[in-house]
Amino acid sequence: MAQRISLWPGQAPYTDQCPGQAQPSLNPFPVPGARGAMIVIPGGGYCHKAEHEGDPIARMINAVGIAAYVLDYRVNPCPYQAPGADASRAVKVVRSLGYDRVAVLGFSAGGHLCCTAATQYDLGIPDSPDPIERLSSRPDAFIPCYPVVTFGPYTHLGSRQMLLGDQWQDEALAHRYDSECNVTADTPPAFIWHTAEDGCVPVQNSLLLAKALADHGVIFELHVYPKGHHGIGLGQEFPVAAAWGREMCRWLLEKGYGQ
Repeated sequence: MAQRISLWPGQAPYTDQCPGQAQPSLNPFPVPGARGAMIVIPGGGYCHKAEHEGDPIARMINAVGIAAYVLDYRVNPCPYQAPGADASRAVKVVRSLGYDRVAVLGFSAGGHLCCTAATQYDLGIPDSPDPIERLSSRPDAFIPCYPVVTFGPYTHLGSRQMLLGDQWQDEALAHRYDSECNVTADTPPAFIWHTAEDGCVPVQNSLLLAKALADHGVIFELHVYPKGHHGIGLGQEFPVAAAWGREMCRWLLEKGYGQ
């Protein structure tokens, strides 16, 4: 197995406010000759990372000739800025490895972080002494999977509380993380999927995101499967929903992410 990649050569931002958490890193699943790479962001309500939404997803992506990197990002009690900083840096680090295109994929709260990376990015800091920071953090595509999109109606309250901590009732701050409100014409294309019977993160989250993308003329593909509880990952116990992986890989290969 390839060696884990630290996101920062020294200490990551906000480290002193993240007691007991390891420095953020990427677990690499490279594929020789891959033109594109996917950053995989497991869910976990911004309080942990779900293992079944990490390495197994990377291996599925590898099977079609696309490289993958599983993000170990910081969660509560870290400051709310830390996960976004980790996701942004991850895009830059993977881009520095020489891929033609870099996408982000996330589940549930990881889907929210995926949306944040796709809607709140920088195009590089030209005068930074760190060459990685000179690169753009804008992903070339994003794949939110049963994502938390909004911190307004239909949100997953636990994700809002864990990300924002003591400030979770601050409506102005929460609105900054309403991903549907941060979509612009420059937002990258998206592949979105959800299940209609998700009782934890309502499907309206994905519908709000799809509407925002449509309103701004951004290319997207949306799949809503009838059956499947929240957190199904690969979805192998739900044959219809399990098609999401095959459909997503087809979408990525059409966009040139393969070998």
